[in-house]
Amino acid sequence: MIKGFGGIFWRTKNIEVVKKWYSEVLKIEINNWNMAMIKPESGSETIFSFFPEDDSYFPIEQQVMLNFQVHNIDETIKHLEQIGVPIEKKEENSEFGKFIWIKDPEGRLIELWEK
Repeated sequence: MIKGFGGIFWRTKNIEVVKKWYSEVLKIEINNWNMAMIKPESGSETIFSFFPEDDSYFPIEQQVMLNFQVHNIDETIKHLEQIGVPIEKKEENSEFGKFIWIKDPEGRLIELWEK
């Protein structure tokens, strides 16, 4: 029945600051309607997963965590270092791939994943 995710929507305190950050840091082209259309590439996938409310994988006070797939985690880390974005969780390798975490301007943890 489901073809894919139609969107991710959330409220923000300062749209212009957050919009600029996502554009500069993650290279997401956000238009004048404050949205971006991200079209999946072949080989990418979207994970829809539930966590118990007391799971410590990401902060309990954060209801949702975004996860973006990246082509190359090493190049992504270099980009983040060049523009001064601190890595909140250093690279973790598992059978699922490589992961790092960063925070957006409003303190939301974001997971970056190389499959």
